[in-house]
Amino acid sequence: MTIYCVVPEVLQADLYDKLVEHYKDDPGVEVIVDRRGGPDRRDKGAPPPEDTKREVRDRRRRRPAGTFPSVEAPE
Repeated sequence: MTIYCVVPEVLQADLYDKLVEHYKDDPGVEVIVDRRGGPDRRDKGAPPPEDTKREVRDRRRRRPAGTFPSVEAPE
């Protein structure tokens, strides 16, 4: 299992080298720089686009058609 130590890009110059040195002996920790950009797609407050409709489906398996024979316990 790997633990990721995420450094914001604006703090990369100050923290990245120090954290890599600090965790160099721990193989379970990897220091990475967060370089994501653009709008946050997790924004739940934004209305959905007008041209798309969300399809809600039931993904559970359907029960087999028909009936099952009764099973009696042996005496």
